[in-house]
Amino acid sequence: MKSTHLSLIAGAAVLAAVTGFATVTAPGAPAEPAAKSAALLPVERAGLVCPAPSNSDLAETQYTAFTPAGEGGEAKGAAELKPALPIVDDEDETDPKKAKKAEEAAKKAKAKAEKPVLAVKEPGKPVVAEANGSGAPALVGTATGKLAPGWTAQQTTEVTAGGSRGLLGVTCTAPDTDFWFPGASTAKSRQDYIHLTNPDDTGAVADIELYGPEGALKSDVGDGITVPARSSVAVLLSTLTAEAVDQLTAHVTTRSGRIGAVVMSADDSAGSDWITASEDPSGTLVMPGIPADATSVQLVAFAPGEDDADVKVQLMGKNATFSPAGNATLHIKSSMTASADLKDLTRGEPGSLRLTPVRKDRATPIVAALRVVRGKGDKQEIAYIPATGPVGARATVPDNRAKGSTLSLTAPGATAKVKVTASAGSGGGEPAVETYTVKAGTTLAVTPKAPEGLKGSYALTVETTSGGPVHASRSLALASDGVQMFTVQTLPDDRGMVEVPSARQDLSVLDD
Repeated sequence: MKSTHLSLIAGAAVLAAVTGFATVTAPGAPAEPAAKSAALLPVERAGLVCPAPSNSDLAETQYTAFTPAGEGGEAKGAAELKPALPIVDDEDETDPKKAKKAEEAAKKAKAKAEKPVLAVKEPGKPVVAEANGSGAPALVGTATGKLAPGWTAQQTTEVTAGGSRGLLGVTCTAPDTDFWFPGASTAKSRQDYIHLTNPDDTGAVADIELYGPEGALKSDVGDGITVPARSSVAVLLSTLTAEAVDQLTAHVTTRSGRIGAVVMSADDSAGSDWITASEDPSGTLVMPGIPADATSVQLVAFAPGEDDADVKVQLMGKNATFSPAGNATLHIKSSMTASADLKDLTRGEPGSLRLTPVRKDRATPIVAALRVVRGKGDKQEIAYIPATGPVGARATVPDNRAKGSTLSLTAPGATAKVKVTASAGSGGGEPAVETYTVKAGTTLAVTPKAPEGLKGSYALTVETTSGGPVHASRSLALASDGVQMFTVQTLPDDRGMVEVPSARQDLSVLDD
């Protein structure tokens, strides 16, 4: 009898480190709970996509990429963001001269797309790049080896005039197949573009559904949107429907492939910023980091299931949790967008909003976001804060400046302690570490301690060290011509570590 031994242990460990799950069980062996033997290992591969930053010729964009210092894979690895490919017209070109010219242009674009816009060389030190005008492309990229765990990137764009005026910040997103955007709009005063970016080498097909206060909006052109390989498509939401709705929820799904999705929103009177996707539907949601000087806060929520939702609306302020007067609860009908005008509810103190079910036994899943305004009249500026998950083990936000950064930490449950690390600067400086205690039911807003000898921009890494979950966001502010422009980015867990169940047995194939 001849025996061929096939060991799958190493393969399972690699698969888990990349995808977050793997298990091997011999035929007939009883299944064992993974938690008993699971080990935490760093991910070995991560992907990000960044939308095209602006359609304004006045735009000035800074990209920042960063991998936090810590345990990573043994391999040195790489972390690069490259330009997405331009969309090529599929129509057959009969003119030989034009066809040759188009072919040459396509070759140049492909060659350009192989040159990284920015590449992280070592953990713990951010790298930056700049782009000006409306021609800056979307970016796609991958990190491997020790540069993959916690790899993150941020693009920050300043537009000082025109319909896109504002400070627009967005954390580059991991590709996925399902996104919710409460707070989008098809109103005449808004120009909301949803950017769909495909990082893969095969095309993706996406659907966009819009839901207003009366339910689904009629649309014949939101289905089957093709996003070519390694390319990006921007869709103006108002072209998908004849209905002008001020507050709606956009839902993006893919029929095939993966994409990154984010909404660029421009308001005629209040500036512009990015709307990033809400946390997945849940019965309890947290939106951290409402600025102390917010002049208007609007809550937008949506219940995607078959049941209506009734939620408590609570502000976790500097010292306590309370319900805003006149808006203690919100009723959200199934498949309909609900909103509440919370006005200047923070009243000079920082805060975070929490939504919880009125009845604990009826925790209907919802998605939500806040539209926040600072300033008044022609000096207004907007930003959006989507519901976000907790920091967890670690979360990072790049592109912090010597001035203008505010870190907001909120503990919706038990009191918690966090460690905040300011990295070395992109051009020099020594890391700085501080610890904070966040009391239960409160929001703590701090000005981070910048690295000693800072040159350039730096990254902030937040780690929960004890206590209950902590939700966080970073506000970046920049004054321009009397307007306090700002943008807010949330800090969910970076998922740089994954649980890997231990493989306890080998598989053997026995041949006669």
